[in-house]
Amino acid sequence: MAKLYFKYGAMGSSKTAQALMCKFNYEQVGFRVILLKSSLDNRDTQNKEIVVKSRIGLSSPCLTFNKDENLYDLVENICGFGSKFVVIVDEAQFCTREQVNQLKEVSLHIPVLCYGLLTNFKTELFEGSKRLVELAESLMEIKSVCKCGKKATVNARLIDGVAATDGEEVVIGGNETYQAMCYECYKKAQKKA
Repeated sequence: MAKLYFKYGAMGSSKTAQALMCKFNYEQVGFRVILLKSSLDNRDTQNKEIVVKSRIGLSSPCLTFNKDENLYDLVENICGFGSKFVVIVDEAQFCTREQVNQLKEVSLHIPVLCYGLLTNFKTELFEGSKRLVELAESLMEIKSVCKCGKKATVNARLIDGVAATDGEEVVIGGNETYQAMCYECYKKAQKKA
């Protein structure tokens, strides 16, 4: 059944790995997958081709979109909303409000599965994530663990071991820039300054 899904979690919770496994599962049963990610995330390439790549090494070529692109038109031009198509969006937090509205319209025809962060390093909802929470028929948290053993809920941006509290909302980075933490460890990291 065609629906809009949002699967979210903190950094390192295996969101991208799960998106790629989902892609594999759909392809195993004959679906064609339109794998998308924002052009903001340009970290990973293979043979000069942008890919979705997980920390555990899974990867797949993908299409990228910018913040001004109409995702409804993009998907319709690719598949014409034929049967046996599905859309998977990685790093969905980078979608604009309008792009999430467009993905909702796509989901009236074919399934749309979005994977991403819920909140930024300031513990505030991303624009795309906020709209996904408002519109998705299915919300699922992908849990991860803080180094202390508690559930990680915060995507801390670390600068010299101190959790940043201000700055640009989007700074692309991985383990060298961000660490998933529980709120208690996040507050301790803020006090290190």
